[in-house]
Amino acid sequence: MTTVPSPTADTRWRCTLCGNLTRFDVTRSSKVVEYVHLDLAGEPTVEEREVVSETIESVRCRWCNAVDQIELVDRPGAGS
Repeated sequence: MTTVPSPTADTRWRCTLCGNLTRFDVTRSSKVVEYVHLDLAGEPTVEEREVVSETIESVRCRWCNAVDQIELVDRPGAGS
């Protein structure tokens, strides 16, 4: 399985097939530690959440449905 790089402060995703820059379905796996508080009725509330690790497994373009056509490109004004 190939992981997809995450966008940074200077980059963003772009679909090489249709040019989409804004709409993607992201499948990710996360390992988290949560502090869960149960009220007296037994209803859980997550009060703290720490992400231990996270991997983006796939990014699918919402416009054209492409899965293997996502690349990282510079954001406008990045590096200036």
